[in-house]
Amino acid sequence: MPVYTQHAPDPHTWYSLAAQAERSAGVVSSHPAMSSCSRVALVTGANKGVGFAIARALCRLFSGDVVLTARDEARGRAAVQQLQDEGLSPRFHQLDITDLQSIRALRDFLLREYGGLDVLVNNAAIYMENPKVVDTMPFHIKAEVTMNTNFHGTRDVCTELLPLMRPGGRVVNVSSMESLRALKSCSPELQQKFRSETITEEELVGLMKKFVEDTKKGVHQKEGWPSTAYGVTKIGVTVLSRIQARHLSEQRGGDKILLNACCPGWVRTDMAGPNATKSPEEGAETPVYLALLPPDAEGPHGQFVVEKRVEQW
Repeated sequence: MPVYTQHAPDPHTWYSLAAQAERSAGVVSSHPAMSSCSRVALVTGANKGVGFAIARALCRLFSGDVVLTARDEARGRAAVQQLQDEGLSPRFHQLDITDLQSIRALRDFLLREYGGLDVLVNNAAIYMENPKVVDTMPFHIKAEVTMNTNFHGTRDVCTELLPLMRPGGRVVNVSSMESLRALKSCSPELQQKFRSETITEEELVGLMKKFVEDTKKGVHQKEGWPSTAYGVTKIGVTVLSRIQARHLSEQRGGDKILLNACCPGWVRTDMAGPNATKSPEEGAETPVYLALLPPDAEGPHGQFVVEKRVEQW
């Protein structure tokens, strides 16, 4: 059966949520004082594939600590050990992005250990539509489970961790070209909504919930949706990134935080299979590029980036 996840409240201001997070973690500090803490980058879903390659690259290139997270603690610690065997020094913290308690435990760890966050790479995701695997799971179940992880889970991580981002921070939401393909397969009405420069987070959440409900009723195609749960969830991630970037510009414009969505490409992983054209290391190049944009960079921001280039949404 699908697992339901509760969702954190929508952020109205980044600073008020950050203060709330600090109080709940027992941290007494102001944001200006945080800047003196050591820098830290965090990668979700990093025990294998592209996430592991991103964590490895950041260990080599990022000036600060790198926290590798994974849902399965044993696999996560094994990944950390592999990087340590290569002479690198990542840290590990368990994270299940569908579990709000797990997300908040990570948030409290970051506040306690670092007082904030400098780089966030949201990579964790699932894919349940491999055409080579025969299964009998109904499409609406796949839609709900995939949505809970890829969209709602990513959104919950952002709701809890974006308030921790320090000035000059970088946020990378790993999406997919499947989001663009799925968008082009949507009805004109849905395309207009997803391309809107003024769509709100609440409206986006409503659309993602409607997709799942429409699949349960067996009317998703009639309602203008494509028959790809993964693609629709990644539409959600890309549009969420555009909304989040807009919020950051409006509420923390002077902090020069840059947030983007990106596609790593078709990568040889458990998700894409052995025939994909890119190695995990090649797939990590664009996410790492965005995570390490120089301090004086003014962009990209709020964009969908492919092969280090902005793709028109």
